[in-house]
Amino acid sequence: MNIVPWIWPVALAPIIGSFLGVVMTRVETPRAVLVGRSRCDSCGHGLAVRDLIPLLSWLGSHGRCRYCGASVSVFYPLIELAALGLALWSALTFSGPLVWESTLLGWVLLALAVIDTRYFLLPDFLTLPLIPAGLFVAWMQAPSTLPAHIIGAASGLLFIVGLRFVYRQLRGREGMGLGDAKLLCAAGAWVSWGGLPTTVLLAALSGLVFALLKGARGGSLSLADRLPFGTFLCLGTWIVWLYGPLAVG
Repeated sequence: MNIVPWIWPVALAPIIGSFLGVVMTRVETPRAVLVGRSRCDSCGHGLAVRDLIPLLSWLGSHGRCRYCGASVSVFYPLIELAALGLALWSALTFSGPLVWESTLLGWVLLALAVIDTRYFLLPDFLTLPLIPAGLFVAWMQAPSTLPAHIIGAASGLLFIVGLRFVYRQLRGREGMGLGDAKLLCAAGAWVSWGGLPTTVLLAALSGLVFALLKGARGGSLSLADRLPFGTFLCLGTWIVWLYGPLAVG
């Protein structure tokens, strides 16, 4: 494995993870991601540079604010570790520029998955750039495959829009958000039309497992329950991107 392409994504992963944590917690006020200063959630004290070192600051302060002693959520170091894990996963799967491309995809999917789980929201500023990015990566890797990826993007969008229409006709209300349509459009841009069925299958199966586990733990389980389907689409997209679609026969 050539050290040049993968060392930087891995080294930068905790820093990117720290930034993703900010995006995830401020997604409802996107402007605050760029202009807002990081503060303690309990006392509101502005955080210094030494409070913002990925992983090390949380470990060094034993998971507590240095100013008020309040507990600092483990959410932030977990996101930083997840970003690092995705970078390592990409480095072990790909080589060359694809390490960077795969890692960037993984980081955005991580952010989308967590945001959808927390807020039932898939923000445009994360989903929409994935569409041209996926097409650009396809063109860079194999220009002849670009039409298949364009068809995949269009198919992903039309599939969810079609499902929304059918659900609305049958149930009289919306069942899926347009964010899911944009996300599956982006998935098609990355994995092409041939990877879309497996992506949707994996998303549906993982969503079903999630719902069953929720019911087994005493949670409500009914057709009226909301599920963060975008989270499962992110998982399906990631797996198909790494390993390709299921082979039949």
